[in-house]
Amino acid sequence: MTGAVNQQERPGFEQWVVGFVDGEGCFTVSIFRQRSASVGWQVQPEFVVVQSAHSVRVLEELQCYFGCGRVGIYVRKDNHRWPLARWAVRSRRELTERIVPFFETNPLRTAKAGEFIRFARVLELMEARRHLSVSGLSEIAHIVQQMNFRKPSRFLESSEAIRQPPQFDS
Repeated sequence: MTGAVNQQERPGFEQWVVGFVDGEGCFTVSIFRQRSASVGWQVQPEFVVVQSAHSVRVLEELQCYFGCGRVGIYVRKDNHRWPLARWAVRSRRELTERIVPFFETNPLRTAKAGEFIRFARVLELMEARRHLSVSGLSEIAHIVQQMNFRKPSRFLESSEAIRQPPQFDS
C-alpha cells in the first residue's frame, strides 16, 4: 500500500513530520489593518509547509495526517522555474486543536522550536481574547516581532499602539 495511509501506520512517522517541518515549515503570525475589526487590526496565525510542486504529494500526506489545512500550487515570482506547493493551516481552531498539541507532544529540534513556542503563546492569547484590546494586541505584536526575523510591526508603529504603554501578563 502506498500513500498517506501507509505513511501514517509506519513507526516513527511523527518524528519524520517533526524533521520535515523543522526543515520546511514556518509558524507565522500576521497583524494587519482591518478597519472593521473592533480595534482596527486583525491577527492571523498560520502554519505553512512548502515544497516544489513536484513534491505536492508529501504535503497532501501531511494534510491527510492532520486532517486540516489546504494544499495549493502557486506560480513563483522569483527566479525559480517550478511552481510552489504550499500546505497552510489558518483556522485558529485547527491550529489550537491539532497542530499545537502535535508539536507539544513531538517537539521540534531546531531553532524553529522557539518560533513554535511564540506561535503557541499568540494562540493562547487569542483564545483569551487578548487580540480584541489594544493592550493585548500590543503584547501579541511584541511576540510576533521576535518571530522569523520580522521587520518592526506596523501595529507597534501605529498611533493606537504609541498611545498605549505595553502591558504584559505575568
